[in-house]
Amino acid sequence: MIEVFSWPTPNGHKVHIMLEECKLPYTVKAVNIGKGDQFDPAFLKISPNNKIPAMVDPNGPDGKPIALFESGAILLYLASKTGKFLPKSDRAKFDVLQWLMFQMGGVGPMLGQAHHFRMYAPEKLPYAIDRYTNEAKRLYGVMDTQLANRKFISGNSYTIADIAIFPWLRSWQNQGIDWADFPHLKDWFDRIAARPAVQRGVKVLADQRKPITDDKSRDILFGATQHQRHKAS
Repeated sequence: MIEVFSWPTPNGHKVHIMLEECKLPYTVKAVNIGKGDQFDPAFLKISPNNKIPAMVDPNGPDGKPIALFESGAILLYLASKTGKFLPKSDRAKFDVLQWLMFQMGGVGPMLGQAHHFRMYAPEKLPYAIDRYTNEAKRLYGVMDTQLANRKFISGNSYTIADIAIFPWLRSWQNQGIDWADFPHLKDWFDRIAARPAVQRGVKVLADQRKPITDDKSRDILFGATQHQRHKAS
């Protein structure tokens, strides 16, 4: 059975949703990133970047166990393993992959920064708040335009691009977004949110996440602890 090391964050939920959509049996090991579980030497063996999610599949491509980190790589692996949510033809496949890269390189990092400076930064920095809020709005606009004449991010089929993007938009209020400005994207968001597998996926570990309010958690996530070099056992 697949073992997932995760926490209820957008990147974690990508993998939870994919596993639910693919109907693959899996177990979840909570990696509490507010307490520093991501720096445990055993976890670093499978996720050397000390980030969640990570995954171990005992039945890898050659029949041997395989460990993976990075949510985008895990989505691609699961799509390959199951033959689901990634088109077969090169043209359609690469169209999906460019939108997956759009999420990995743009949506995730930029919305994460907007969320951080608007909600978690110890001091309110107008320049940073404006910069990342405006970039969030720009990215929402790109997706809204893309969805003006198609059902899903990459055409008329639900793919790993949709699965990758959706969890990052669930905190739209904290990113300074008004859905009224992005009607096509809002329609897509509501349709994805209504999928039973998505609803199951976003509930994984959700009851364990608590607001970040103490200085120790802030240091682990954003301060000196995060920037130290940590080694696997």
